[in-house]
Amino acid sequence: MQRYSQLFGKTNRESKNFESLNATLLQKAGFINQEMAGVYNFLPLGLRVLNKIENIVRKEMLKISNEVLLPSLSPKDYWETTKRIDKIDILMQTIGANDLSSKKNTSSYILNPTHEEIITPLVKEYISSYKDLPLALFQIQTKFRNEARAKSGLLRGREFRMKDLYSFHISLEDLEDYYEKVKQSYFNIFEELGLKDSTILVKASGGDFTKDYSDEFQIICENGEDIVFLDKKTNTYYNKEIAKKEIINDGIKVSEAGNIFILGEKFSKDFNFTLKDKNNKDINIFMGCYGIGTSRIMGIIAEKFNDDNGLIWPENISPYDYHIISQSEDLETETKKIIEQIEKKGKTVLWDDRTDIHMGEKLSDADLIGISKRIVISKRSLEKGGVEIKQRNSFDTKIMTFKEFANSI
Repeated sequence: MQRYSQLFGKTNRESKNFESLNATLLQKAGFINQEMAGVYNFLPLGLRVLNKIENIVRKEMLKISNEVLLPSLSPKDYWETTKRIDKIDILMQTIGANDLSSKKNTSSYILNPTHEEIITPLVKEYISSYKDLPLALFQIQTKFRNEARAKSGLLRGREFRMKDLYSFHISLEDLEDYYEKVKQSYFNIFEELGLKDSTILVKASGGDFTKDYSDEFQIICENGEDIVFLDKKTNTYYNKEIAKKEIINDGIKVSEAGNIFILGEKFSKDFNFTLKDKNNKDINIFMGCYGIGTSRIMGIIAEKFNDDNGLIWPENISPYDYHIISQSEDLETETKKIIEQIEKKGKTVLWDDRTDIHMGEKLSDADLIGISKRIVISKRSLEKGGVEIKQRNSFDTKIMTFKEFANSI
């Protein structure tokens, strides 16, 4: 049980309004605090939501891969090896101590926006036989991108959380089979996050890696920063970069939550990563890359699930299972009994135990924070034999007896 009076990071309705709705709501509700453009502190409520999102992602990824944790810094020469150091304009670079002491005017490290340059030589070091493949490794980590316009809250940050998965295969056919498996895993994740009905698969450019399309997982969102178009003949969505002129009519506003790529042999060739196949012939390794923006998803959900009063968290990622409000200090005994019942069932509670504010302010704060279930314990509810229950996504309230409530948990 967390007492609201002791929680670091309270609601702040006087906080400034940002260009993005998600940043405005999350900051006013006490979930995040902006450090600078595109960089945010996650306060206790926000970190609980982010952790829940990442645990849902992690649970699904562990079914199809192993988890690792790679460094945020990478050597500059890795990026020179792949010839991407001058091609990616959002790279953040930093000068190491040796360069500073020798007054060199060059950056010696990269703050990783992605991890192909780290994972490929790492796997090469440990894999010695084609029998060790296929292999898939994922991580959930902080990334860095020098975004020119970081004004979309958690949707476009310079420092952000991301899950990235990399797979290694001895043939393109094996990679394509695994690619479809990841695709289904992503749909499972978005369903568990409460986004099933608004998730669409969108075809995008394969870039320098493949002649085929890559796939984006876009969330239909009224305030989305991207637009996609539907080819009604094939029932296929395309992003605006590759959509044919004949289907560019009424676009759908979306926010990108994930993408998956076939990388092919690009990075294995760059790092001279080959293996002997069963015929003792040298083969290059085929790779795939699969990303999900976990902090970005938090921003998307804040954009999608809200009303005029505040946030409305899906039950699976609500920071707490119950938000309990007791009308007055003399109801503490009854309140603690309810909390004990809830915690015995393994559920979590945020208890607004403040005694120096009016009930109306407590109720208003509860709506702004957006925890999925609210319980009010008041003299009125006790006179009727129990507690007042309300779902955050509903206007209806009902009184339940203590026994009924205990059975409902």
